[in-house]
Amino acid sequence: MGVEFRLIIAGDPPVDEIAALTAAHPDETPRPTANPRLFTARLYDQRGYAITVRAGTHGYYEAEADDDARWEWEPDTYVNITFSPHADDLADKAIPNMIATVSRVLAGREGDAALIQDGNHLLLIRTNGVVRLHHRTDWWDHYHLTHLITG
Repeated sequence: MGVEFRLIIAGDPPVDEIAALTAAHPDETPRPTANPRLFTARLYDQRGYAITVRAGTHGYYEAEADDDARWEWEPDTYVNITFSPHADDLADKAIPNMIATVSRVLAGREGDAALIQDGNHLLLIRTNGVVRLHHRTDWWDHYHLTHLITG
C-alpha cells in the first residue's frame, strides 16, 4: 500500500480553477475526465506523483492531530486534491513538489483547508486564513519544508 496525501479546500470553488492552481507548468494541469467534477494527471516523471482533483459534498474527515487528539471536519462542500506519490520518488521528488503545490493552492484560494496523510495524520489546517502545522512537526523539519507553508 502506498502513501497518499489529501488537501481539502472547503467551499464550492470551480474544480478546473483548483486544478489549474496545482500545475507548476500549464502542461501539468490535470484534465477533466468523463465526470466534469473530476480532473486527473499522471505526473510521476515531472513531480513524482499522480494527482486527482474532485469536488464533493457532505464530507467527513478525521485524523490524528497533535498529542494523539482526534480532529474531525465535516465540510458541506469541498474540493479534494489527492496526491498519490511514486514510492521510489517519495522523499526526494514527490513530497517537496506536493508541498509546493499545496502552497500554491493555499495562496491562490481562500477558505478553510486541511492536509492529511494516509487518512490518519493531520499535517496542516487553515482556518480563518491562518495556517497551522500539525502533528509530526519533525515530519516538516525532516523534509525541510516549513518555509514553503506560510499563513
